[in-house]
Amino acid sequence: MKLKLGIPKGSLQEATFKLFAKAGFNMIASSRSYFPSIDDVEIEPMLIRAQEIPKYVASGVIDAGLTGMDWIKENKAKVKEVAELIYAKEGMKPVKWVLAVPNNSKIKSVKDLQGKRIATELVEVTKEYLKKNKVNAIVEFSWGATEVKPPYLADAIVELTETGASLKASNLRIVDTIMESTTRLIANSKSYADKKKKAKIDNIALLLGGALNAEDKVGLKMNFMLQGKGNYLPLTDFFLEMGINPTVSQLADGKGWAIEVIIEEKKVRDLIPKLKEAGAEVIVEYPLNKVVP
Repeated sequence: MKLKLGIPKGSLQEATFKLFAKAGFNMIASSRSYFPSIDDVEIEPMLIRAQEIPKYVASGVIDAGLTGMDWIKENKAKVKEVAELIYAKEGMKPVKWVLAVPNNSKIKSVKDLQGKRIATELVEVTKEYLKKNKVNAIVEFSWGATEVKPPYLADAIVELTETGASLKASNLRIVDTIMESTTRLIANSKSYADKKKKAKIDNIALLLGGALNAEDKVGLKMNFMLQGKGNYLPLTDFFLEMGINPTVSQLADGKGWAIEVIIEEKKVRDLIPKLKEAGAEVIVEYPLNKVVP
């Protein structure tokens, strides 16, 4: 059994390779090849533009792939959505497609686009947006450098953004958000009906999801000596009040407890001094690759 898997080439490529590495898959691509190597004989990966992956999955050319919800809608692709994987080029959050115009434009809302020209790579979704708002405008496909087209080549653009920084740098302001999008693992319906391929796709989804769950978390281990307090363990209440259910086990000599928790990394800096004050000893922080619910 070989699972043909589409890996997004371009802005998501590096982030996807890193995610697969955390999930336990070693994937390597040379600069001249569209067929990365992977240390799993059941997977046959191929680098494909995220924009094209939905149509190739829908048609059965490949069994599964990772792409954005935006491109699934743009292609009106009939595919099986296996998992939502919230990651992007620069961070672990959804990306946005926004309507933007020059800072000095008189366009203040979508209604002001009547009869105007819009440049975008997301043509079909933009047309649906205009139709929903009962606005007639010209929507042209943009082959790139979309942000430089207003005001001479277009009155407005619909562009993908994570932070909005590049739009501001191009003297553009956001008028409206058309849609938010996250990465999805999708599968061809026929391939997903195949027992072996379905199991493989589901396993990939499980491992990638576990890697994402671990992205902003670390593990903490520590000891707590009894010090004449019997079986009372104040650190248990300390963590429970934070909404964290710790793993607690007795030390071999019976004189204390070993405590282990998984926690957001950003909280650790402020937490460790409090743990010491509460009586924790030998506190160890360690990174996580996967957290599988």
